[in-house]
Amino acid sequence: MPDELQTLRITVVYALPTQQPSVELRMPAGATVLAAVERSGLRERFTELLQQPLNCAIYSRVVPLSTVLGDGDRVEILRPLLIDPKESRRQAARRTPK
Repeated sequence: MPDELQTLRITVVYALPTQQPSVELRMPAGATVLAAVERSGLRERFTELLQQPLNCAIYSRVVPLSTVLGDGDRVEILRPLLIDPKESRRQAARRTPK
């Protein structure tokens, strides 16, 4: 089997307010989200990721870390929410004049 069929092209990204680092990887077929994140080195580069639960998405769809990757997948490392979306809407509603 040719190498192109045995390896996957994967991008791992971590979006921050001031930068959006991304790492292009070649992973073996059957690789998981967790394996791609670990190989990317982004958790070591941004140490806050080592101190919080790891949550990821593939093209904005939240997936378990055990999800098997497909060729061309974009793995997104998710940041924790700073405020609950419901609470944010409540605060906005309070600020709106009646």
